[in-house]
Amino acid sequence: MLDFTKTAFIFPGQGSQAIGMGKDIAEAYPIAKETIEQADDVLGMGLSKLMFEGPQEELDDTAITQPAMYVCSVAMLRALQQEIPEAKPAFVAGHSLGEFTALTASGALPFEAGLKLVRVRAQSMQAAGEKNPGGMAAILGLEISQVRQVVSSASVQSGKVVVIANDNCPGQVVISGDSEALDLAVNLAKEVGAKRALPLSVSVATHSPLMEAAKEQFTQALHEANFSDADIPVYANVCACATKSVDEIRNNLEQQLTNSVRWTESVEAMIADGATTFVEIGSKNVLTGLMKRISRDVTGISIQDLASLQKFVSAD
Repeated sequence: MLDFTKTAFIFPGQGSQAIGMGKDIAEAYPIAKETIEQADDVLGMGLSKLMFEGPQEELDDTAITQPAMYVCSVAMLRALQQEIPEAKPAFVAGHSLGEFTALTASGALPFEAGLKLVRVRAQSMQAAGEKNPGGMAAILGLEISQVRQVVSSASVQSGKVVVIANDNCPGQVVISGDSEALDLAVNLAKEVGAKRALPLSVSVATHSPLMEAAKEQFTQALHEANFSDADIPVYANVCACATKSVDEIRNNLEQQLTNSVRWTESVEAMIADGATTFVEIGSKNVLTGLMKRISRDVTGISIQDLASLQKFVSAD
């Protein structure tokens, strides 16, 4: 029997989308089906069709991906908690977009309000990316301190912006910013010994100052959204610390657009506070893979489809 007082639920963000996401769970659990259908109604579009059937190109569009990831994870969470009503974790966190799912899981953000907020976030980020084009790159095999030096040097030399976007796990960091500075940072990373340094196929420099243009529209939506204090501590990307109050939540989400996702530190903070099991809920198992690089002293479990959900339920 899993000890939920030592369990964290974690939720993936953009990049974990896949055609068929949530389909088998929606077919098996009416509550999951209702959740996805509600999203279609709220958004006024066939999100479920894109989730279940694609095409991949449309599913990969930021304006579609973000709502799809949020809806899929919430639907899976609801199916899990229907099977195991006592499945209430002691900690929650989400990677970038996944933080919105974590807030819904914590009781701080109702599903419909969260979905509308995620849509505004995706649209405002997409518009900011068109206004201030940039890119992102993955740096593998360097310490975070080395990557900090790389982006600092690239920014100074180019006179442009490049920053750390995601500290995913030891040896895996994503950087983000102006294309000229990004290219320079990639070359510098290789020079100081990175195993790999490769541009990612994205046109939006997320979690960088280039997203500043998204803040006004998104901040307005944040303050209109119906938040309440969280019942479960939410470990926020921006501070890598436990948060519960509405003011903290809103401030962290606003800052998240232009600041780094401190994922390694967030997981380490949950471990320090007593988490021994991490259950990833959502399409794919990206965060479970990162967990192995952050700590080998904890257990990582992925619930990404009907088979993995049923395996979890039967084990519990």
